[in-house]
Amino acid sequence: MQLKQNSGVPIYQQIADSFRTDILAGKYEQGEFLPSIRGLAKDLKISVITTMKAYEQLAEEGLVTAAQGKGFYVNAQDSEMIKEQHLRKVEDSLTSAIAAAKIAGLSGEELKEMLAALLEMDEQ
Repeated sequence: MQLKQNSGVPIYQQIADSFRTDILAGKYEQGEFLPSIRGLAKDLKISVITTMKAYEQLAEEGLVTAAQGKGFYVNAQDSEMIKEQHLRKVEDSLTSAIAAAKIAGLSGEELKEMLAALLEMDEQ
């Protein structure tokens, strides 16, 4: 896991985002435990409180559950929830792209053309 100190995104959010992406991509199986809070904090050279905050955020989203004395394990992910999470990610990214396009002075048509070109490049 790579953390960016000067990205403007809080460290706990970067951790939560990384685990969320991995969980939704199926890199963690249902019932699999995440690294221990203390172990992850030590590996990343960050505060245990920061790590705990990231895990609590994932628990609030229903992605993981805390097991007393054992840590946090991954909940079963239903395919509809996974699809919704990905749709939300796409919407967030597109909203950011629209805001950046406005700042750059791009028209809606120019933005659509850029998206079409990127999609075409991705298909090759």
